Amino acid sequence: MSYKLEKPYTNKQYADFVVEHNHKKKRLIVETEDTIYALEANEILDENGNVIINPNYEAELAQKERERLNQLSLTAADVERAIYKVKGMDFEDLIKIVEQKTLSESGNPSSIDIKALKIELNANNFYRGNPYIEQVGTMLGFTTEQLDRFFETKDYIELTK
Repeated sequence: MSYKLEKPYTNKQYADFVVEHNHKKKRLIVETEDTIYALEANEILDENGNVIINPNYEAELAQKERERLNQLSLTAADVERAIYKVKGMDFEDLIKIVEQKTLSESGNPSSIDIKALKIELNANNFYRGNPYIEQVGTMLGFTTEQLDRFFETKDYIELTK
């Protein structure tokens, strides 16, 4: 539920409104010519200045969460150790699997560039948003959710659930 403060108001009323609703309650402050609104996270002002529920709110939240997850990182050692503990293989074994998969696809080239993958596997840090994480993870039988939880918790056990 949004809150509003309409003109005329004093500087103190304005400051108290902002402190109460933005600083304390984390509402978004939006100012128009004659009104200050304190909006909940799922509210926006429409083109007529009416407070409405943002129809894109869930999609925007999901996008922000995906962006946050994509920035999570693990060291190369964390990733290789997890693959070893869960699948019994290291990065060399992984490269062999990718190469075999490429050859067994009836002449269709794999969507994974093996040379580029080898370069990625030499990186110090692995970011969840790197497309190779999803591609190789899927090839190893991991779901997107398992990979997200693994990067979030840094616990290889998440790859077994």
